[in-house]
Amino acid sequence: MERTLDHTQPLPPQPHPSFWFRLHARLLYWRRNLRTRGQLARLDARQLSDSGISEAQRQAELDKPFWR
Repeated sequence: MERTLDHTQPLPPQPHPSFWFRLHARLLYWRRNLRTRGQLARLDARQLSDSGISEAQRQAELDKPFWR
């Protein structure tokens, strides 16, 4: 028997993400910001140039708080 999706039926509404799911996602986002900014801080001038990032742009990014 072959199974196919019936595209005539609309998908049921998705449940609203729970508070805990949103909090977890936010914490992961903040953790990523901390990690990537740490990596950015360790780049030397040649690596920044290769990435197309100026020293001023790097400093502006490093000055941001982790939640932004």
